[in-house]
Amino acid sequence: FLLPKLTYLSQGISNSRSNGWQAKPDATGPTESFPLVDVHYEGTLAETGEVFDTTHEDNTIFSFEVGKGAVIKAWDLALKTMKTGEVAKIVCKPEYAYGSAGSPPEIPPESTLVFEVELVACRPRKGSNVASVSDERARLDELKRQREMAAATKEEEKKKREEAKAAAAARVQAKMDAKKGPGKGKGKGK
Repeated sequence: FLLPKLTYLSQGISNSRSNGWQAKPDATGPTESFPLVDVHYEGTLAETGEVFDTTHEDNTIFSFEVGKGAVIKAWDLALKTMKTGEVAKIVCKPEYAYGSAGSPPEIPPESTLVFEVELVACRPRKGSNVASVSDERARLDELKRQREMAAATKEEEKKKREEAKAAAAARVQAKMDAKKGPGKGKGKGK
């Protein structure tokens, strides 16, 4: 299943999800409440394909806060569009990577970089009152369940009231019919 290639900032960065790995539909990405991300990645030089950095060799996680300039500009922009569990190929022009300075000795000046990045998790800042995405989702699901139950109870009570009214009306009608008796109210007989 191929997703469209997304291009940002006048071709400065592209985020392609064409490798077939895609987040679950209900997955979440970085937000104001969950700005800390954990990623696995491999970075290569576009010109040579040489790997200059990876978390795969020692199976480590790289963590940072999105949007705070802790990483290259391309990552700050691309990670905001990703969802937990998603893997994306991010192609970074020099102005969205290390620019004219490069990052010697591994990354020469004016290098276009290619990263394969997996967004492993999104977390709240330390000291936040939000425990985790799953805890927040569970809390919201429970709140939704409670609201649905309250609405169902209210609807059931309304139905019972309507049934009671109908039963009372039927009893009143039966009493009125019984009082009339046979032949009463049907006109005068001769």
